[in-house]
Amino acid sequence: MYPCGGMPMSTNRSLWPVSGGALALQPGWFTGHKTAMFYINIGINEPGTVAPPNMSHPVAGPFQITGPSNQEYPGSFCLPQVPLVPDVTFNIGDNITIQVIEVAQHGAAIYNCADVTLADPADVPEVNASNCFNSSDLSFQLIYATGNLSSGALPIATPSSSMSLTLSLLIAIFAFVLW
Repeated sequence: MYPCGGMPMSTNRSLWPVSGGALALQPGWFTGHKTAMFYINIGINEPGTVAPPNMSHPVAGPFQITGPSNQEYPGSFCLPQVPLVPDVTFNIGDNITIQVIEVAQHGAAIYNCADVTLADPADVPEVNASNCFNSSDLSFQLIYATGNLSSGALPIATPSSSMSLTLSLLIAIFAFVLW
């Protein structure tokens, strides 16, 4: 359920580096999530508000993961440096909400959020191999689009008008003979 899986915004916030930080996820908590697409957005709280007006600031391009099974699985992954929105000025003490959307292979979307307060990176626990790691049973695929791909297949032939007329006459003659 948009925007945060039905959970209310929180005043209990974690610290997150003002320069962007790590994000760790466990995608296989539910069945049917062997293949899933992920989107990561942020909502920026205006001063004096509890919740951001929307989550319309993407901070990581969409990507796809493939897990080991369609059953629940314990694998996890970590993005060690998720940047903040370019061309927006962030300050220590600003409140933002990080939104993660997981769209499973069957089309259902799971929304989850983390409410954070931006802090000096020295005040945030260091990202290292014990708190930011990737399971070996997950694979990642980038998602992209292009208008310049070709299949290498032969073009589909379109019948000429004389061919269409000949075919129509043959069908009419065949129908008359059978009648």
